[in-house]
Amino acid sequence: MKLTVINLLKQVPLPSEMRMGDDGLMDRTKAKSIINIDCQFALEAGLQIKKQYPDVRLVVCSMGPASFETSLRKALALGYDEAYLLTDNKLRGSDTYATGLALSHLLHYLGFSKESEEKFIVLAGRQSSDGDTAHVPSQVAAHLGVAQATFVEKIQLQDGEYLIAKRIIEGGFQEMKLPLPCVVSITPTGVSLRKPSLYTTIKAKEKKITRLGIADINLGVENIGISGSPTIVVKVVDMLSEHAAVRIMQGADEKEKVKKLLLALSEKNDDNQQKEEKQQEEQKEIPDFPMQDIRDDYRGILTWAEVVNQKISRSSIEILSAARQLQTQLDNETKITTLLIGDKVKHLAEDLIAYGADEVVVVEDNRLQEYQILPFTSAFVQYIQKIRPEIVLFAATTAGRELAPRIAVYTGSGVTADCTDLEIGYYINRKKQIINYPLLHSHRPTYGESKLATILGFKFPQISTARPGTFSIPLHDTSRQGKITTFHPSWKDDDFCVSLLQTFRNESGLQNLFDADVIVSGGRGATVDNLQLIKDLIEVFRQKGVKADWGASRVAVDAGFAPYTRQVGQTGITVRPKCYIAVGISGAIQHIAGLKEAEKIIAIDENPKASIFKYADYGIVGKYQDVLPEFIEQLSQCENIDAILSGC
Repeated sequence: MKLTVINLLKQVPLPSEMRMGDDGLMDRTKAKSIINIDCQFALEAGLQIKKQYPDVRLVVCSMGPASFETSLRKALALGYDEAYLLTDNKLRGSDTYATGLALSHLLHYLGFSKESEEKFIVLAGRQSSDGDTAHVPSQVAAHLGVAQATFVEKIQLQDGEYLIAKRIIEGGFQEMKLPLPCVVSITPTGVSLRKPSLYTTIKAKEKKITRLGIADINLGVENIGISGSPTIVVKVVDMLSEHAAVRIMQGADEKEKVKKLLLALSEKNDDNQQKEEKQQEEQKEIPDFPMQDIRDDYRGILTWAEVVNQKISRSSIEILSAARQLQTQLDNETKITTLLIGDKVKHLAEDLIAYGADEVVVVEDNRLQEYQILPFTSAFVQYIQKIRPEIVLFAATTAGRELAPRIAVYTGSGVTADCTDLEIGYYINRKKQIINYPLLHSHRPTYGESKLATILGFKFPQISTARPGTFSIPLHDTSRQGKITTFHPSWKDDDFCVSLLQTFRNESGLQNLFDADVIVSGGRGATVDNLQLIKDLIEVFRQKGVKADWGASRVAVDAGFAPYTRQVGQTGITVRPKCYIAVGISGAIQHIAGLKEAEKIIAIDENPKASIFKYADYGIVGKYQDVLPEFIEQLSQCENIDAILSGC
C-alpha cells in the first residue's frame, strides 16, 4: 500500500520549570523538555498502522528550536523513517494560527496536499500540555483543505482509501468514515507508546533529521511570529491560592476520623460569607494617547447554539451569559446573534431568545442531524462573511474546540481557547502612541493551570471558546422579543465527504454533575474496585434526598474507569457543588481548575503529602477502601443530613 503517515510532534517544557520573564511573559528557554504526552499516543497510532501495513512510510515533523531534535531522534528510534524540523527564529512567538500555517507549508513542501496522488494521514496529539488549546490539528486540516477528526481514541484503515475513527464526545462517542487525506488528533485513551527496541535504536543512528527554515518552504513572515500572529499574549500572572489550611481529621481509626469529619461539617460556620476573594488589579497610569477603533465595519456578537439530542446544550446557554456581559460593556446597541444549525431545530429558537439572543439564525438540513465539522464550518464562515461580527463565541466542548479554530483559518482570525473570563478592554500601543479600544480580553489558564494568560486578537472577528461550567445560566425571560430568520448556505460536495456511521451519547451524567449539591470524584488511587465504593457513597446521599453524582479525574477517564462526560478539570468540566469529595486524587492543578468553585472540598488520600490537601477544607489520610465503607455506614445512619450540608 502506498501510504504515508505523518506525525506532528511537539516537545513541551515541564510546567514546574517555567519562569516568568522580565517582560511579564513566560520564558521556556531554560526549562527541561519532553515529548508532549498526547503526542506520544499519536506516535504509537502511527506505529500501529505500520505494524498492520509494513509498506507504510512513517514521517515525523516538528516546529521549534534545534533542541526539538531530541524528540525527533526518539521517534526515529521507535521506527519512524524520516524526520523534519522546521526551525527559524522568525517563527518565535507564533500563535496557533501561525503554527498551523507554518506546519501546513512544511507539508506542502514535502509533497503532501489535498491534490497529492499519494494518500496520506496526518496524526497529532489532541493538545499540548503547555497550551492545552487543541487548535493546531484543526488549523492544519483547514490550511490543507482536508477532512479531520479530533479527540479520537481509535483509528482503523479501510481499503486503503478511508479511515474509520472513533471520536470522543461529551457523554459518548461518534464513529465516522473519513476519506484520505485527512488529519486526526489522538487522545490519551489510545494505545500507550512502546519503548524503542535495540534494533530500531541502532538503525535510527543512520537516519538524518532534516532542518528547514521558512525560506526553504516558501513561507513569508507576514502571518508568523509575534508580529504576524492574529493573537498575542499581553500578560501572564501566577494563579495563587489563598486557601486556608486544611483540617486533617485525627483519630485512632477510620471510624473515628469519619465521625469527626461529619461532626465538623455539622458545625455552624461563617466561612462562606467570608470566602470572597478580593482580586486587586494593577492600577497602571493610562497615557494620554488618542483612542483608535480598529474594528472597521465589524460589529456585534455571534454565538453558536450546539444541539444535543434535540436540546440546546447547557454550555451554549452559558455562552449567552458571557455575550450579554460583553454587550453591556460595549454598548446596548450591540446585537447578539446566535447561529442554530441542525435538522428540524427551528422550534428551539424561542428559548435562545428568552436566554438573551437578539436574533436567532436557523440553518436546517436533513443531513445535519448530528454535528459535523465540515458543513458546520462552511455555514459559519459564510454567515460570518455576511454579517461581519466583531466577536464570535463558542463553548469549549469537543465540538467547539475543533470548530472554532477551523473557522478561524478561513476568516483569518485568531482564536483563544478554554477561557474562564471575557471582558472588553483596551491595548496601549506605546510604539505608535495610540490606545486600541474596544478589544476582547480573553483570560485563560495555561501551563498546567499554573498561570493565567490574557490574550488579545487584532484581526476580526475575535474568536474565543469558554470552558463549560464557567459562566452562569442567564435568566430565562419568555417576555423578551427577538428575531428569528433562516440562512441557506451554499453547500459543496466536499462539505459532506465524511460519513457519520453512528453516534452514542448518554448525557445524564453531564447534566447531573452541573446540578449536584454533592459530587464524589475518584482518581488513580480509587480505581481498585472500579470506583464502586464512590458510586455506593453517592447512592447513600441520594437515598437521603441529596442531589449527588460521581465524577472522575482525567487519569481515571484516560484509563477507562469513567466516560469523558464525568471528567472534572481543565480538559473536562467546571462544577460548583456545595460539597466536593475527592477520593484518591493527587491534586494536579488541572483537576483543581474544575472544582475550585465548590463551597467545601473534602480530600481522602493515603498520601499525607498529596497536593489535594492544599486545596481541601477537610481531609482524611487513609486508604479509601477503609475510609469509604465507614463513611457509607455513618452517613446511612445520619438522621439530619441537612445539618451536614449546611456546613458546606
